Amino acid sequence: MIESTAKNVVLSVQEYTLYTWRAVLCLFSKPVYWTDTLVQADTIGAGSALIVALTGFFLGAVLALESDSLLAAFGATGYMGRFVGMTMLVELGPVLTGIIVAGRNASTMASELGSMVVTEQVDAMSSLGVDPVRKLVTPRLVATVVTLPLLTLLADAFGLLGGGWIAVVRLHIPVHKYISDAYATAGWPDVMQGLVKPVVFAFILASDGCFYGMRTSGGAEGVSRSTIQAVVTSSLLILMADFMISHIMIQLFP
Repeated sequence: MIESTAKNVVLSVQEYTLYTWRAVLCLFSKPVYWTDTLVQADTIGAGSALIVALTGFFLGAVLALESDSLLAAFGATGYMGRFVGMTMLVELGPVLTGIIVAGRNASTMASELGSMVVTEQVDAMSSLGVDPVRKLVTPRLVATVVTLPLLTLLADAFGLLGGGWIAVVRLHIPVHKYISDAYATAGWPDVMQGLVKPVVFAFILASDGCFYGMRTSGGAEGVSRSTIQAVVTSSLLILMADFMISHIMIQLFP
């Protein structure tokens, strides 16, 4: 039982790696379906903007609210902007944006592609000489990698806005003090970490959603199963990647 499970895991990882590599290589040869890429970017980016902005705003407000008593115990309430800015930029902004987009878009990719597989649309596409990976997977991969960093910046901005709302209205911290502290927090290593993470997370969730979608079998039940697997796996991989990137960045920029 253990041997069979381990073998299936290794084969799945191998299949995923080869599949993803094939999707990346499609970028360097023609045809490249830029129109499909723009459509997917609009679906992923514009479609997720509102939920990401609201999540960032209330997350920043909660951070400011919960950290008030902790910072007050050390007489550091004036550093509210620094605390909210660092937390949103380096950690919570990229991670929560990645998980939100994984729940919204990785599931969509898996269900869309899974439905096309079980209804034999992908087979029909192949029979017409169209590469399904080039047509269906690569545009989604590129669109996600481009839009997720922008969504993360949106979440960071609204997180700082939410934290500023609490800091100014409830804690009576001057606006210029909050803004200057938040700005002083953003060193280049922190900015780099806050932008590298969403690129990696985007690649993970898009490739994972497409992978499970394209290997769907078993009709409607299989589509449901692939959707759940895509969301769960991509969320776990995002958290694992977050740990590894943070560890590497701390070693490079102690």
